[in-house]
This record gives sequence, C-alpha cells and structure tokens, in this order.
Amino acid sequence: MLGAIEAGGTKFVLAVGPAPGTITARHVIPTRDPDITLAEAADWFLDQGQISALGIASFGPVELDPAAPCWGHITNTPKPGWADCDIAGFFAKVLGVAVGFDTDVNAAALAEYAAAEGEGCRSLAYLTIGTGIGGGLVLDGAPVHGIAHPEMGHIYPRRHPADQNFAGVCPHHGDCLEGLASGPAIIARWGASLSELGPGHEAHAIIADYVAQACHMLFASVAAERVVIGGGVAKTEGLVERIAARTAELSAGYLPGGPRHKVLAPQLGENAGITGAMMLAEAAIRTR
Repeated sequence: MLGAIEAGGTKFVLAVGPAPGTITARHVIPTRDPDITLAEAADWFLDQGQISALGIASFGPVELDPAAPCWGHITNTPKPGWADCDIAGFFAKVLGVAVGFDTDVNAAALAEYAAAEGEGCRSLAYLTIGTGIGGGLVLDGAPVHGIAHPEMGHIYPRRHPADQNFAGVCPHHGDCLEGLASGPAIIARWGASLSELGPGHEAHAIIADYVAQACHMLFASVAAERVVIGGGVAKTEGLVERIAARTAELSAGYLPGGPRHKVLAPQLGENAGITGAMMLAEAAIRTR
C-alpha cells in the first residue's frame, strides 16, 4: 500500500491505495499548526495499517535538493508556524517508510502528464489558480526543478488596459501574476469571488487575460504542449475556455507547436494532486 498527502494551506488530503490512481481510503483534515496537523495525519496513516512508502505533495516554498541538509522542509512560507517545518522528516521518522517529496503543483503536473502520455503528450505544465498561483512543469516524464522549483505565479504580466490602478496583493512583488489574478486579488479588487461576479463582469476577461499570458509564456519559452488549469478560481464556469481563447489570440499564429498547444481543465479533476503524491511514493520505493 502507498500513502499520499496533498498538503495545502487550508487542508491536508490523505490517502492510501495499492497504486497511483487507485484510492482505497481517503481523509481530509484542516491545516492548523504543524504539531497538531502532522500528528493527526500520522495517526490516520497508522490506523490504515502498514504502508510501504509515503508521497508528500506540499505547499511551498520547499527544499527539493536531496543533498541539502533541509531537504523535505517547508522553507520561508508566510503561513504562520510552518516556516522551516521538516514535514518529510517527521513522517519518515514516525511511519518508518521512504518518503517522496515535491511541490503540490509538480505532483499534479506529474499526474496529469501520466494521464495525457497515452495521447502522445511529452510536455505539460500545471497552473493552479486559487489562494495563490503556482505552477509545475513536466518534460519527458520528469518534473523540472532547476535550483529550486518553478514559481510561475510570480512572473510579471502586462497590465490589462482596464486594470491599471490596482496595486496587487503579493507581499513580495505587488502586481505579479499571483498579486493580480489569485483568489485574494480578485476579492480585494471587486469584493467577491470570480464565480460570484456575473458572467458579464469585467473581472472575467481581466483574469483570463493574465492567466493566458502565463500560458503563452509557457508555450513560447519551454514549448509545453499542454497547460492544465486547476485550483478554486479555475472552477468558475467558462473561465478555462476563456483563457484558452485568449491564449490563442496572444499567440497570433506564431507558435511552432500550432494546434498541439492546448489549454485544458484537469483530466483528473480534484484527484490530480493526491494521485501525483501517490506517484511520488511509488518513486520513493524505486530509489530507496
């Protein structure tokens, strides 16, 4: 049996199953302080019986360099109490199993890539648009880490003509993509979530434009074949389709991949992250 955690800022999704995509038990707990949250998660796994490995798909920033002394830590997150949390080390010690560790968006990208691989897809990016904006990239089956991990939510898009005066909510960059198009940015600007604003509201076109710029950047810079859009904001009716249409406009017919570049909703729905975490557990067994 494999164990999996999708560790988010508001909730932890826990699961066990014999293989990625096959979940035999699932549980959700709220994200509180690390001591309470991690202990409750560990108790649940112990109640499920012996697992052979655990995969953790975590909110970040995180340390992914296996040679680093703080590998498996959540690092300088603004979430109170969670900075420098050794989340991977805790579960390795308490459960006594190998642990696979990556970002939540890289895990979701891995799962969506596996779902699309049978269709010949060899490069896929996953963008989550929610409380924050994050992105993961998989090329030829491997997640891209670089010196750390991609922070696609912190690129600077061009400002929409109807959105020139909003300063943005990112505490680091102000009007980066996350600062302009995340859930909190939408509420700060218009006083409601995107799904609560009528379909004719200007917010829909503005948010679609910002996310489409990120999609075009991924198509143009790393030749990603697909960009999958997930997260709470992305559940707004018609938003993914609007992003896809705006991305096509931005390409202006000049992308070598042509129609193979696609913007899509997740094939796995809300199971993308937890499925990716199970894939991390499976990989941990192979590399142990």
